[in-house]
Amino acid sequence: MISLKELYSLQASLDAEIAKNHGVSYETTFEKRLLALIVEIGELANETRCFKYWSNKGPSPKEVVMDEFADGIHFLLSLGIPLKANKFEYEIKKSDLSLTRQILEVYKAATLLVDHYDLTHYEDAFQKYLNLSASIGMSEEEIISSYKAKLKVNHTRQETNY
Repeated sequence: MISLKELYSLQASLDAEIAKNHGVSYETTFEKRLLALIVEIGELANETRCFKYWSNKGPSPKEVVMDEFADGIHFLLSLGIPLKANKFEYEIKKSDLSLTRQILEVYKAATLLVDHYDLTHYEDAFQKYLNLSASIGMSEEEIISSYKAKLKVNHTRQETNY
């Protein structure tokens, strides 16, 4: 069971800093946040190389994959804040599906948020995303630590006019 309660608070602080620095709000950036999540899912897939049937090259180093996974966590948390998401505990489930199919399922769940931005669809997308961690060999501790490491990078970026 992974607890995300602290991460929502940390993300809210980063989001507030970004809002102040860039004059934006959750309302004005919803579609951009959602597209950013979808792009990050693609970047994660690219680093796992799970779909590259034409290549013998393996996945990127685990640290690179974890960094991309953390980016997705950032946008999922950010999308949950205006919904007042209150499900903080998730049980990560290992899937029997291929990693490629799992990523396709995450894409489907994320794109459903375009027209169904509610807690039910949001929690489904978050659950499916978190389940990817089991297939890419990430522990719950690694999810939290990679999120916090990327959070530091993102705060530094805001402080340096990224």
